Amino acid sequence: MQDNGWDRALKVTAGGKGLVGHAGAILLRKAADAAGLTSLLSGALAERDRSPLLDRGAVMVLMAAAIALGATSMSDIAVLEHLAPLMGGAPSGSTARRCLEQAGSPRALDRIARARARARAHAWKLIEATPAGFPWLEAAGKVLTGWMVIDMDATLVTAHSDKEGAAPTWKKGYGFHPLAAWLANTRECLAMLLRPGNAGSNSFVCYYDVLAAALRQVPARLRRRLLIRIDGAGASHDLIEHLLGMSSPQWKVLFTSGWAITEADEAAIMAIPAGAWKPGIAQDGTPEQDKDVAEITGLMTRAGNWPGGLRWIARRVKPSRRHMKNLTACERKTGWKYSITCTSIPDTGIPGVPGSHHAQFIDVLHRDHATVETDGVRTAKAMGLRALPSKSWQVNTGWVIAANIAADLTAWTRLLGHHDDPGLRNAEPDTLRYRIWHLPARLARHARQRVLALSPDWPWTPAFLTCWNRLRTLPAPA
Repeated sequence: MQDNGWDRALKVTAGGKGLVGHAGAILLRKAADAAGLTSLLSGALAERDRSPLLDRGAVMVLMAAAIALGATSMSDIAVLEHLAPLMGGAPSGSTARRCLEQAGSPRALDRIARARARARAHAWKLIEATPAGFPWLEAAGKVLTGWMVIDMDATLVTAHSDKEGAAPTWKKGYGFHPLAAWLANTRECLAMLLRPGNAGSNSFVCYYDVLAAALRQVPARLRRRLLIRIDGAGASHDLIEHLLGMSSPQWKVLFTSGWAITEADEAAIMAIPAGAWKPGIAQDGTPEQDKDVAEITGLMTRAGNWPGGLRWIARRVKPSRRHMKNLTACERKTGWKYSITCTSIPDTGIPGVPGSHHAQFIDVLHRDHATVETDGVRTAKAMGLRALPSKSWQVNTGWVIAANIAADLTAWTRLLGHHDDPGLRNAEPDTLRYRIWHLPARLARHARQRVLALSPDWPWTPAFLTCWNRLRTLPAPA
């Protein structure tokens, strides 16, 4: 075996003192404190005639921080004991479980939701006050200023053992099928409903409840312009009618939705004149090759079965090899793969967004919903939702809440502490862990102060220090 000498005279011991392995945890905890979330959760989880040794709000924030750092099970919460000299008392495994069980109770869920909404309102004011301002979604080179974009999607969480509420899934797996609403602007999880694995993909009651809970998380002053995006699996008559009825003189609510294509819809697509197809547009606004878009509202024979005020946009692409086995007879004949988007965006377009009435823009706007699979679902899976840790449904419900809070703290830390850093402002959890949160440090005491010393050679040490100093100077909530 070749010896290249890199480990010559290298001795590894367990005798290090004052070392901190996940120094970035202080950024997540500080973001929670700056938004007022820690104190609000303390009030939400307070119980009469009970004074636990560890404040339940602080415990919930610490568990959310651990999940953001990468914890996927109750045993992983042990990282908090390692961080105790830096962040205060760490909960034991039994304390963490009791806190999650309490947080998962119906009474606590409502109180926690209210606490999160108040903290979110303050955090968003702080984000608006940064030089970068509040993040507005961009599609096809156009900025949707003033519009809050909510993506709704369900995902599967596999259960590797028998757990309360777990059931067979539509993908022939076993586990849970939670439904969530994500804010595309910030990548926060506004609401998530834990459901059994056999829960339907288009259950109107579930979508109604999750959407209502998500809207309560948005401050009233920012609810005036809402764009809601759902996929074809979630679309139903009841949901479409509900979304159409949400607009009022105070609120402007628009939506885009996927569409399950039938033979009647394919007949409408076949009736599109050749000249009506226009080149599709990429997310940066440039034309796409072998991808075309056309509006087919006037050709839809099924339109009469749906409420008025809807438009349908058809898209065709050259099928890839993975699509070949699922093509319909019509698609095999024409050599194109088709999809349809249903929307309530009127012929006049989205207010304040010039050119948003075009079929090409609506197509690219809805296709951006696919980012919920990366910015939303993948973030959720990275934030403790690859699996649920307990056999108890109530404890797992509490874990889901902690995971959602972890996603919120991640967003606030990015947008408040790294707002001028392109590599970190929109970074995914794995990038933040590698560059910032898992940064090792040494904790020392000097002159009645605790000093956390970071390596000056780490490429992202300046970014860490900048984030910490910004979070420390944020004004406290009123």
